[in-house]
Amino acid sequence: MLMKIRAQIFSLLILTLGLSTGLEATTPFGTMAGTVVDAHGKPVAGATVTMQTSWGDRPNATHTDANGHFEFVRFRPGQYDLRAYCKGMFSDWTKRVSIKARKTTEVTLRMPPAADESVTVSEPPQADPQSTENK
Repeated sequence: MLMKIRAQIFSLLILTLGLSTGLEATTPFGTMAGTVVDAHGKPVAGATVTMQTSWGDRPNATHTDANGHFEFVRFRPGQYDLRAYCKGMFSDWTKRVSIKARKTTEVTLRMPPAADESVTVSEPPQADPQSTENK
């Protein structure tokens, strides 16, 4: 009797595992792909791209290739937030980008201008109070 119960439990366990594996194999996934570009629209190689669910769960990261391209493959359909990081700077979050089953969603992430690309504003020269032109 005990052997029969063990055999039934074992059969049930195998059946349950088999069904869950089968469901996983048929779950439709999608892909998120895109490019990271600088402030001038040129691709950024070696940037770290982070993608997480829009509720902040399950963060994943990848790196851009020499052409600034990245790809997240086999993700469940849903809403995701992405941003890029390179050389101490972050792009803004691109929020609620949808991954659809059996589709590739394309997105472009833009990096802010580098600190050395900032514009310098100087004050105009002040009039010299000793100058004869002011008298």
